[in-house]
Amino acid sequence: MSSSPMLQRKGRTRAVARETNHMDRGLFFFIGDFFNAFGSAAAASRAVEAGRKSRRGDLKKLAINPAAFDRIGRV
Repeated sequence: MSSSPMLQRKGRTRAVARETNHMDRGLFFFIGDFFNAFGSAAAASRAVEAGRKSRRGDLKKLAINPAAFDRIGRV
C-alpha cells in the first residue's frame, strides 16, 4: 500500500525544518567558527616560523591546499 498523504506531508515538513535550522546556525556558531579559524591560522604561522610543516587539518580549515603548500620553497 502507498503511504498516506499526511505522512508524506510530515516528512516534507521535517526536511524543510532541518534545512532551515542548518542554514540559521546563530551567533554562537559564528563566534566558535571564528576562533577555530583564528587558532588554525596561529598554529600554521607558528609552524612556518619554526621551520616545521603545518598540520594538514589547519591548512584545510584555512582553505589552503596542503599539497600546494608543501611545494612552496624557502625564499
